[in-house]
Amino acid sequence: MAAAVLTAGYFLFARLRGSEFRWELFTSVFRDFDPRWLGLSTLLILLTYVGRALRWRVMILPLRERPRFWNLLSATIIGFTAVVLFGRPGELVRPYLIATKEKVSFSSQLAAWFLERVYDLLIVLVIFGFALTQIHAPGGAMHPAIEWALRAGGWAATALGAICISILFIIRRFSTTAQSRILAGLKVLPPAWAGRLEQFVVAFTTGMQSTHRDLFVLQLVLYTFGEWAIISGAVACLFRGFPPTAGLTLVDTLVFLGFVAFGGVIQIPGIGGGFQMAAVIVLTELYGLSLEVATGIALVIWVVSWLTVVPLGLILAFREGIKWPNLRQLQEKVA
Repeated sequence: MAAAVLTAGYFLFARLRGSEFRWELFTSVFRDFDPRWLGLSTLLILLTYVGRALRWRVMILPLRERPRFWNLLSATIIGFTAVVLFGRPGELVRPYLIATKEKVSFSSQLAAWFLERVYDLLIVLVIFGFALTQIHAPGGAMHPAIEWALRAGGWAATALGAICISILFIIRRFSTTAQSRILAGLKVLPPAWAGRLEQFVVAFTTGMQSTHRDLFVLQLVLYTFGEWAIISGAVACLFRGFPPTAGLTLVDTLVFLGFVAFGGVIQIPGIGGGFQMAAVIVLTELYGLSLEVATGIALVIWVVSWLTVVPLGLILAFREGIKWPNLRQLQEKVA
């Protein structure tokens, strides 16, 4: 799907590059924006980190009877700040900090992180699949590259959804059998590779202990739905703050979020990447906004969605005695 977004983005900007970028339209986006919606959206985005910490608490309960919520919350905020600063390798900081604070194995928390990604991906697939059924290009015309991207995205959503569901079912019902079968199959690999993969498989199945109880599964599903409902509300608030998008409905918000969530797979440290590109493509091709206006709105949404956590993460890291030059070394060490 990331390749589809990049290809669509290439053709989109190739088609628009012949026209001069109108900076007055770009700046008007910020001048006409209602800051009250910005405040509400920022509050909702920060609330999502509380939801992520609560969901992680469910996953750590089988290993830690009374985990401290503040440890989980601070590690979550610092971890997402590391993702913004260092890119996807920073994802490992959060499970490492939680393992250190709660005195559990890092491998178990790495498995919990993987499980969290699986649940998030399932929800994104649902949103994206819904988006594919609801898109309507202005005037009934759509660029061929965009049509190709939609078809590719549909197949990707179907395949990834099937894989995720299969993983959850197999691990929950047959974790011991699945582990032994996978470990047996790894023996055909070179010893160095097999040893590393065996450690991950054992850690993964250990971290899936929380899925052996239906109550835990239900809690994870509810927290995940709640998480993405808050994210959808934050994006809807931002749309209301911009006059060009104030008339967009909740369905339009879900369409936008479905595409942008997939585009966010591509993450460049400190910059972002596919998130902004996917946002500009949807706003221009599906909702008829100019390139300048779409770029401004996409920039604001990215800042609120990703950068608002950075100041708080820096404060918490300083409070806990973590120096950011050392955090980079920590990220490299964990990786």
